[in-house]
Amino acid sequence: MAEWKTISSYLYDCLLKEGITEIFGVPGDYNFALLDELEKYTAIQFIDNRNELNAGYAADGYAQIKGMSALITTFGVGDLSAANAMAGAYSEQVPLIEIVGSPASSMQENGTKAHHTLMNGDYDVFLRMHREITERAIKITADNAVREIPAAIAAALEHRKPVYIDIPQDVALMKINTDSPGDESGTQKNEAKLAAQGAEEVKKALQQADSAVLLVDIYTIRHHLKEKVLQLAEYLNIPTAQMMQGKSGFNEQHPLYIGMYGGAFGNQEVREYVENADIIITAGLLESDFNTAKFTAELHRKKRIDLQPMELFVQGESAGKMKMEVLIDALLSEKCPVFEDKSYFPSFYDELPEKLEPLRAETYYPIIQSVLRPKDILVVETGTLSYGLAHVRLPENSVYISQGSWQSIGYALPAAFGAQMAAPERRVLLFIGDGSFQLTAQGLSSMAEQNIKPVVFFLNNKGYTVERYLNTDNPQAEYNDIPEWDYIKLVKSFYTKARTTRVTTTEELKQAAAQLDETDSLHFIEIVVNDKMDAPLHLKRLREASLQE
Repeated sequence: MAEWKTISSYLYDCLLKEGITEIFGVPGDYNFALLDELEKYTAIQFIDNRNELNAGYAADGYAQIKGMSALITTFGVGDLSAANAMAGAYSEQVPLIEIVGSPASSMQENGTKAHHTLMNGDYDVFLRMHREITERAIKITADNAVREIPAAIAAALEHRKPVYIDIPQDVALMKINTDSPGDESGTQKNEAKLAAQGAEEVKKALQQADSAVLLVDIYTIRHHLKEKVLQLAEYLNIPTAQMMQGKSGFNEQHPLYIGMYGGAFGNQEVREYVENADIIITAGLLESDFNTAKFTAELHRKKRIDLQPMELFVQGESAGKMKMEVLIDALLSEKCPVFEDKSYFPSFYDELPEKLEPLRAETYYPIIQSVLRPKDILVVETGTLSYGLAHVRLPENSVYISQGSWQSIGYALPAAFGAQMAAPERRVLLFIGDGSFQLTAQGLSSMAEQNIKPVVFFLNNKGYTVERYLNTDNPQAEYNDIPEWDYIKLVKSFYTKARTTRVTTTEELKQAAAQLDETDSLHFIEIVVNDKMDAPLHLKRLREASLQE
């Protein structure tokens, strides 16, 4: 029997099937029809945000926990406000569904000069813009809804990229037969034979090596391949390191884990071991500037085996298109060599400071590391903190969220909100600096409205320290200084019962950290660093290298 539903309800059914139980966004008159239907749809909650950019960041954080997310914006002013978050999701490979309520079909057909348009009658301009920063951008009609909505969601999942769905306000309420057949043209390919051939090539390369190392990176995380990569590591007994953007892609407490690889700026023992290995197996490698420590990583292709989510490369040449999980399964059936045991190389921050002293990077990062616990979700802002926390050793089953590719400051606060909405039972720790906080501080309002209670480590270093380091010609430029806010007073205006403290010494930070087990309200620890040029070792080494260029 045919089942007739509104297009809005059908869309929500499709999102619910993917585990989405919250949708972020901001109301606007062109998306009222979508939101009115959502209010009646009890299985999904609408989470109102103070602006569309924050909604996009929150959706990004949510997707990194649940695997996919959605946000609703209005046409023009709304989707352009969220465009930075969409571009970030594209760069970082995060599947995010943006649903845009647009003017009625008749207005679009007549080229009406309506508000939120460019006053030129072009209603497809924003759709065309988004084609450059999404995997798929479509306009929904009654004729294509049953085909295009599932196809867009499937594209987001397959490619780990955002998609853009434009739904005119009258179309949102149209009823369609949801039993209509979709596009079933895709065929499944049998990859077993190709994977077996690939596994044979990998085995031959490994048999010629006396030493090997496994490097785990970002696409292992994005394509949910962590468990499969762990199986491979254990089967080969191979020492394993992580790339900067692959942090939390491998259990850092595992006996095979040797540390974080950060090229010329990271742990030099890890660097020497990785770069001197006869064979380097990479899993989900991204060779970006941040990830390769400004391209100082010496990972020569001729001794690399690159396992990408959909392709295998051996010594720089493609060995065929195949899914990584299928290839690993084939490898597990081969008799491959087993490699030497290698112990973990201590990180920069494994030793707690013993004496009372002012806070600086080498003293506050070890204290932060000491309070982390299994299953924590860390959301880390771009900048000074992302260069430091990458080298903090995580407990088992932790999740680390940070933008290593897009690096849009202000991302972390709303992303932490989204992550907490996705996993209310887990502890979320937000690490953010004063400069980034001032961009998206409105996100505190949304957090408080939903009674979200994360732990916030707030770094007050008087502005954009990372920019001071990157600008080697003018590190003391005044444009990197920012106004001083009363941050604790601001937090208290949203969370009257927040546990807040301002710390300037190692002992004060230890005492504040000892209170984190109290979960009755948000924790806000303001870490005050008086030296504007204080920074983690990784960032200091980056600056030194830049000065020598």
